[in-house]
Amino acid sequence: MKKTVLILGAGRMVKAMAYDLHKDFSVTIADINQSALAYLASKFEVKTNILDVTNAVELTEFIKPFDLIIGAVPGHLGYNMLKTVLLAGKTIVDISFAPEDALELDALAKENKALALVDIGVAPGLSNLMLGHMSTQFSIKKFTCMVGGLPVHKQEPFQYKAPFSPIDVIEEYTRPARIKRNGKTETVEALSEPETIHFNKIGTLEGFITDGLRSLLHTMNIPNMVEKTLRYPGHRDLMEVFKTTGLFDPDKINVAGVHVAPVDVTAAMLLPKWKLEEDEPEFTAMTIDLEGIKDQSHVKKKFELLDYYDAESGLSSMARTTGFTCASAARLVLSGAVQKSGVIPPELLGLNQEYFTFITTHLANYNIGFKEITI
Repeated sequence: MKKTVLILGAGRMVKAMAYDLHKDFSVTIADINQSALAYLASKFEVKTNILDVTNAVELTEFIKPFDLIIGAVPGHLGYNMLKTVLLAGKTIVDISFAPEDALELDALAKENKALALVDIGVAPGLSNLMLGHMSTQFSIKKFTCMVGGLPVHKQEPFQYKAPFSPIDVIEEYTRPARIKRNGKTETVEALSEPETIHFNKIGTLEGFITDGLRSLLHTMNIPNMVEKTLRYPGHRDLMEVFKTTGLFDPDKINVAGVHVAPVDVTAAMLLPKWKLEEDEPEFTAMTIDLEGIKDQSHVKKKFELLDYYDAESGLSSMARTTGFTCASAARLVLSGAVQKSGVIPPELLGLNQEYFTFITTHLANYNIGFKEITI
C-alpha cells in the first residue's frame, strides 16, 4: 500500500512536487483555490480537496490520516499552519518560508513527537544544505550566497518577472536584512551593497542584500555570512526609486477619500506586468562562496548552480529547484531515515552525509546540482 502525502497549497512550486511524488505515493493536494486544484488534477494522478488552512480545527482533523504533510502555503499563513500541524503530532516538510522563526516551534514539535523539516527549497534550502555539508569538510569563516530567478528574455523597464505574487517580492525588497559580520548579527537595508557577478551562459547580473539567512544566523557558527538576491542590472535601482517614493509603504493613506496602502496598489498594478507565463523560458542562478581554514591553511571554495525552464515537463526552473528539493526531502522522511523529532532546517540535514547524499542524488536525476568552480 502506497504511503500517503498531503500537500497544503496548490501554487507553481507544487506542480514540481506532484510531478515527482505522484509516481510512488498517494498524493492529495488541498487548497482554497478550486481552479488551481483542478489544473493539478488534470496533470497528475492526485486527489484534491478544498481546505482553508487558517481554520485550525478543520486543518487538524483533515491531516490526521496522512503519513506526511508538505507545507506550501503563502508565507503569511505558514507559521500558524506549521504550528497546527506540529500540535497534531504530524511530520511535515515545509517551503512556506514564513517570516517568523520556525525554530521557535522546536520545543513544541518535540513535546508532540513531531518532525518538521523547514525551508526545504532552493535558497533557503539547497544553499543551506551545501553549507552544512561543507562545514564538515573545513572550518568556514565566510559564507556568501547569491541567488535569483529571472526570465531569459529581458523586457524594459523591469527586466524581471515573478513565479509568485509581487507582494512577496516587494516584501523581500523592503524587509530589513540580517547579516553576520565579524561574529555579530547586523541589520541593514534590503537592496543595499550592490555588486555585479558574471555567469558564462547568462552574462552580468547584479546582487544586493536581502534577508535570506534565516535559520543560519542561529545554527551555524560562522562569523561572516550574507545572502544577496540576483537581478539584471538596473532592476535594483528602479526598485530603490519605488521604495524611496513610498510605493512600497504598508501604511494606508487617504486618496480622494479612500484609504489605501500604497504597497497593495503597487502589487496589484505590477501583477500583470510581472506575471511569468506557464511556458516562458526562465532560469535560476546561484553561487556559493566559502572561505575558511583546514589544517592551518586558507581554503576558498566556489559553487555554482544554473537551471533552466524544462519544456518537456513544463516546469519552471524555480519550480524544479524548489519543488524537487522539497520532494527529495519528503522522500528522505518517507524512507524512514530521519528518526527524530523537532524543527530541523536544511543546514542541519547537510551535516549528515546520508541525508546529504540522498537529497543530492535524487536531484541529480533531474540534472539539478552544484558544480565546483575553479577560483
